Amino acid sequence: MAKFTVNSSRFDPYLGYRFKVKWDNQYVAGLSKCSALKRTTEVTPWYEGGDASGPHQIPGKTKYDPITLEAGVTHDTSFEEWANKVNNFQGDAAMSLATFRKDITIEVYNHQGQKAMAYNVFRCWVSEYQALPQLDASANAVMITTIKLENEGWIRDTSVAEPKET
Repeated sequence: MAKFTVNSSRFDPYLGYRFKVKWDNQYVAGLSKCSALKRTTEVTPWYEGGDASGPHQIPGKTKYDPITLEAGVTHDTSFEEWANKVNNFQGDAAMSLATFRKDITIEVYNHQGQKAMAYNVFRCWVSEYQALPQLDASANAVMITTIKLENEGWIRDTSVAEPKET
């Protein structure tokens, strides 16, 4: 079976450093890392009376792991604004129950900069926010801000077809 249907001579898989994340129809600025999309379905053993061969294995509940996004610290306040919708230092009245969840899109690109695939992630909300990393005057590092997004599932966007590579 061909790994690539449009580019049948392509052998190499896509690399993990050409990607973009979008919410509210805008790309997240300065994004440097996005954790894996992972789901886990529990295994439920089921024993049938009179069958001593052992349990049958049936699927149970499915859990979607949180997604962590990291970006270089800039004057862009999009991470902070979203995090403040869930937990605001000004108190519960400052929270936004209507807009604290967002759908996001994670896009993967090939070497030519063509969108190769995309995943839609549903009903995300910020469960963890790191505004600044540890500050160290003796270090030589980029400051990174981080948000952890809880989500209720994701699917591949099948409207994104394999691009024809030249």
